[in-house]
Amino acid sequence: MMQGKFITIEGSEGAGKSTNMCFVQDFLSSKNIEFISTREPGGTEISEKIRDLLLDKSNSSLCDDAELLLMFAARAQHLNELIKPTLAAGKWVISDRFTDASYAYQGGGRGLSWEKITQLEQWVQGSLRPDATILLDIPVDIGMQRVRERGEADRFEQEQLSFFNRIRDAYLRLAKENPKRFHIVDTQPAIEDVHKQMRTVMEMITDSVTL
Repeated sequence: MMQGKFITIEGSEGAGKSTNMCFVQDFLSSKNIEFISTREPGGTEISEKIRDLLLDKSNSSLCDDAELLLMFAARAQHLNELIKPTLAAGKWVISDRFTDASYAYQGGGRGLSWEKITQLEQWVQGSLRPDATILLDIPVDIGMQRVRERGEADRFEQEQLSFFNRIRDAYLRLAKENPKRFHIVDTQPAIEDVHKQMRTVMEMITDSVTL
């Protein structure tokens, strides 16, 4: 059976990942492509427990290195229990965040060494990388306004704007360094315009593979 495709959706807070995940799911269903949707940190019972630790704002003493290692601990479980078996079965995997988020949040936001993250990436993932990554990009002030309108913030969402500006810069750096994998979608316009961009991207992604 043909190996499935691994698509990741990235972006800072308030970029519209949930809405656009739904668009991707509907698009793939219309093409009769079998897929599963998942998220990081999370996706499995163990990884979701780690997610709770990471997002709980009462864990304010969690140090940056511990945060990074917990992200990769959750990712290792996610890969081995869900992502790899699904891809091997010929199904697509659509993930709300993956390792690019570690480069953006822990590398860009926290200022941790990208070399450390690369070492963990190689250890946990081996040669596995997403086939395509959709980066939902939005100015930080607009994204955070959307977050505030949603209600109570988690441990990451309560950070300062400078933290999220560094995250956005890191994401754009990743996109520049990996132009064949990344597809940038501007999520500032009306949802109809965003979905037009998303449709173009998804058509490119599905047309580039033999189904």
